[in-house]
Amino acid sequence: MKAVFMTAAGNPEVLQLQDIPQPTPGNRELLVRLVAAGVNPLDTKLRKRGTFYPEQMPTILGCDGAGIVESVGVGVQKFRPGDEVYFCYGGLGAHPGNYADYTTVDERFVARKPQSISFVEAAAAPLVLITAWEALYERGRLEPREKVLIHGGAGGVGHVAIQLAKLKGGDVATTVSSQDKANLVAELGADKVIFYQETDFVQETLNWTNNEGVDLAFDTVGGEVFEQTFPAVRVYGDIVTILEPKSNTVWKTARNRNLRIGLELMLTPMLLGDEEGLQHHGEILQQCATWIDEEKLKIQVNHTFPLEEAAKAHHLLETGSISGKIVLMIS
Repeated sequence: MKAVFMTAAGNPEVLQLQDIPQPTPGNRELLVRLVAAGVNPLDTKLRKRGTFYPEQMPTILGCDGAGIVESVGVGVQKFRPGDEVYFCYGGLGAHPGNYADYTTVDERFVARKPQSISFVEAAAAPLVLITAWEALYERGRLEPREKVLIHGGAGGVGHVAIQLAKLKGGDVATTVSSQDKANLVAELGADKVIFYQETDFVQETLNWTNNEGVDLAFDTVGGEVFEQTFPAVRVYGDIVTILEPKSNTVWKTARNRNLRIGLELMLTPMLLGDEEGLQHHGEILQQCATWIDEEKLKIQVNHTFPLEEAAKAHHLLETGSISGKIVLMIS
């Protein structure tokens, strides 16, 4: 089978198409013929700095996959050949990822693909759906009628977070950098659009909340934005980030406002071998599939590339200026 191998840490050209043997499913595993694979910022970070398992090189990147079950292990109960599935598993440097024709994955960690969308859209969805779900519903404990500030609302995680917040009954403000992105987030349900390059997002947020601040802020950008957001959150409110806070972060405003800090890393179950957590990811994806088929949730894909052009996909993602998701088309 064909697979794109990361041969070493470095620039996108370390991604090389190779022929390798097809894997065999274990007892509770599915052999999935991949139709598409999502490309995430995580992939580019691992490619540049090295994977979590540098001793297991070369490796195949790509956590997000969507495809058709080809065969099943003897212990599989829920799936059969021909089933269409999507999932977020592999690609961290240990278990092979999804930049390939085939992969294996435990049946507990996958969900049936939404019937109403393509494999390309399904492959773009898992990591961002799980990240936004955990950040808003679990780390941030979002409740109906609460006000939420989402940074980078037109991005991969951001555009899903807007929709999940609205599904929970929240009011959403979000930051964007252009009119095209403003149009997108408005279509997704954002109640307040803030052009962060033209105005002070903290003051805009305070104006929107009668000077109280939002109940929950979700930082998908990182860097200085995390600390800058503290005064935009109400006293005793929540702020959740998907990036590691800078070592020189000044916490005084957060402490004075008694903010609850949430750190979201949806990779934790994979990194720790937490099967219960991975099964929960499958359950999140199954609920999201229902919402997608009910037309309550949309996945924005803006660019696709054939598998052999994975390096070009990485180059584009690293420009940092795209909205929506990038997907590799495999078969």
